[in-house]
Amino acid sequence: MRSHAERGNDELAPLPVGRGVGVRAGFTTTLSIFPTIMHNKTLTELSAGLATGQYSSRELTAAFLARIQQHNPQLNAFITVTAETALAQAAAADQRRAQGQAGPLTGIPMAHKDIFCTQGVKTSCGSKMLDNFTAPYDATVVAKLNDAGMVMLGKLNMDEFAMGSSNESSHYGPVKNPWDLNAVPGGSSGGSAAAVAARLAPVATATDTGGSIRQPAAFCGVTGIKPTYGRVSRYGMIAYASSLDQGGVIAQSAEDCALLLNAMAGFDPRDSTCVDQPVPDYTAGLGDDIAGLRIGLPRQWFGEGLSNDVAQAVRAAVGQFEQLGATVVDIDLPHAPYCIPCYYVIAMSEASSNLARFDGARYGHRCENPKDLLDMYMRSRGEGFGAEVQRRILIGTYALSAGYYDAYYLKAQKIRRLIAQDFQQALQQCDVIMGPVAPSTAFDLGSHSGDPVQMYLEDIYTLPLNLAGLPGMSIPVGFGDNQRPVGLQMIAGYWQEGLLLKAAHRYQQNSDWHTKRAC
Repeated sequence: MRSHAERGNDELAPLPVGRGVGVRAGFTTTLSIFPTIMHNKTLTELSAGLATGQYSSRELTAAFLARIQQHNPQLNAFITVTAETALAQAAAADQRRAQGQAGPLTGIPMAHKDIFCTQGVKTSCGSKMLDNFTAPYDATVVAKLNDAGMVMLGKLNMDEFAMGSSNESSHYGPVKNPWDLNAVPGGSSGGSAAAVAARLAPVATATDTGGSIRQPAAFCGVTGIKPTYGRVSRYGMIAYASSLDQGGVIAQSAEDCALLLNAMAGFDPRDSTCVDQPVPDYTAGLGDDIAGLRIGLPRQWFGEGLSNDVAQAVRAAVGQFEQLGATVVDIDLPHAPYCIPCYYVIAMSEASSNLARFDGARYGHRCENPKDLLDMYMRSRGEGFGAEVQRRILIGTYALSAGYYDAYYLKAQKIRRLIAQDFQQALQQCDVIMGPVAPSTAFDLGSHSGDPVQMYLEDIYTLPLNLAGLPGMSIPVGFGDNQRPVGLQMIAGYWQEGLLLKAAHRYQQNSDWHTKRAC
């Protein structure tokens, strides 16, 4: 991989797709060569090309499968590549278009984080525990994108059960950052961010429990959005911490995120946490002026612990917003120092409860030749879960145990309410809160492996948002001293995803950071 300064806008010729790692045997195709390489196009451009017949969905899908075969062995972004299924879906999309039944996403390839259940395809959650699990149904998000006519290229690597900030806890090995193969891509949606950054897929689904969309998007120089809690159905999305998890999107640009969120969002009666709230057309107001937008900068986020290169890139981006007519005010989030302990008590407690179902009795990994039922439970869980998942289950079980519930879990929930109130008060002074996504650019692989607390501190700016249930975004705004990407975090009030997307789109119309390519 080359530095961003060396890459420019040169184009890579697509390779024929053959039998590659994770690609189902028997798939071959020949690609036509187009004047502009298809993988560099945005969703809007891809949709327009399909509509005008510049290429078919089958040709487009084959081009992305070729890139997966070429680059995935280095990046390890995909757990499963569904080449045959993708080509069949592409052929169906082409037929649908020929019949005049195509929508804006019909025939466009994408990939799912391997936390979403996909009927007939392995859904592993990055864990040995579910290495043999084939989902019998589609998650609501998957079903909605299937209905929109999108083509699934495969399932993306992730931290085991979404627990991690580096994508190093996956049973299938770490994902590499396309900008620097020695760096982590962020987590837990590292596979989604790396795949989009390397243009192995134009867009990918992801989930965010404490920053797992925004942090990898920042580390990989792409755009990601976590909607308001309850905006996107969690049905069929394997749970880590049920009061914090939320599905979202990682893509090249805010416009791409808006297109996909249009198809994903909406009420689902099968999810008791999904809110019956009208969903606007997120693409409708993207071009609107942002003059008069009030930007709040939290004092607590620009002090000790934030690296200078990240701070400079973030402030430069805020300055660009000011040039577009926004105004800046300083705000306070007084309970910010308590976010890390509050979050991890709640998240680990909920993880302890949610992961109790994986006991070797019904599905998932089961140990060989158990002596009795207790031995089966203990060995199956000990063999099936990795070290980080075991650590979180143990801490969560302790926090929920008799004698400690009031001291830890109940107190954390009270602090959570104070953190949410901080945001509500701050958003009375401004329209959008902006700041860093992470304290630094992407760190080196293995550098935090022996220090879980240091790893947890990587989420210090992102996880307060999940405690409050607010929508947030990360957009690329430059590069750090080590030539690794920097992201800007943007936060708005409940159900204000449209405002975030509009502000991000206006910034991206006046900058080119989101167009930089890792490979």
